[in-house]
Amino acid sequence: MDNNAMFKIGYGLYVLSAHQADKDSGCIINTVVQVTSNPNRMMIALNKQNYTHDIIDATKAFNVSVLTTQVPFELFKRFGFQSGRNVNKFEGFEFTERSENGILYINKYTNAAISCDVYSQVDLGTHTMFLADVKDAIVLNNEETVTYSYYQSNIKPKPAETAKKGWRCKICGYIYEGEELPADFICPVCKHGASDFEKIG
Repeated sequence: MDNNAMFKIGYGLYVLSAHQADKDSGCIINTVVQVTSNPNRMMIALNKQNYTHDIIDATKAFNVSVLTTQVPFELFKRFGFQSGRNVNKFEGFEFTERSENGILYINKYTNAAISCDVYSQVDLGTHTMFLADVKDAIVLNNEETVTYSYYQSNIKPKPAETAKKGWRCKICGYIYEGEELPADFICPVCKHGASDFEKIG
């Protein structure tokens, strides 16, 4: 089976944010789907290793900021390549507003923000699927929504030619040095599994 077929599915890219007590958290996700329009409901899927997952699991609320094709790679590095357990990803990031639910959303490089309350969740093993009611939404502009394919082709830096041998993560570029990549290996940067690595060198 060629797992690269999964990259042909049309994903968008989003910043998912949550708030608990005095802590704000956010991460990059690609699984956001409107599942019904009446009532207006959404589904997100989130890796359990993300700190944002723990906050949503506890508070049952989140915001989704819809990224546009204008988004710089630095935003992906900030919200996608580091853990919120050790660093406040919003610190020093000025392009935010707090919605009525008390959760931050990003107001630059985004075209919409959506506030949701979780009404049900499903354990998917490595991920949790959160089903949520849309409580509020705002359109910020008419810029085009960024897709995963656009990100790969136009935003993510191309990997530098390297003499290293091993396996490179196709998501973030992390290199695992070794002849064989363990089947259960998880990328320490973006948390994707061994199926998202390619042999190099």
